[in-house]
Amino acid sequence: MVNKALVGLLAGMALGFAGWFGGFGAFLLVAALGAVGFVLGRLMDDGIGIREFLSGRADRVARDGRDRERR
Repeated sequence: MVNKALVGLLAGMALGFAGWFGGFGAFLLVAALGAVGFVLGRLMDDGIGIREFLSGRADRVARDGRDRERR
């Protein structure tokens, strides 16, 4: 398991370097691409589709519970 504090530190450092050397536009670009990478990583880790990801965790938990009851 990856330490989330370390990942946050690295992301913050990347954004800081982008802002320092590239200006505010580079900062926004790095932040946007980081968000896209996060979403794609979560989709791959969870093995779910984009609609399930965007619907939220509560909906997935409720559906998982119903699926278990049917089995």
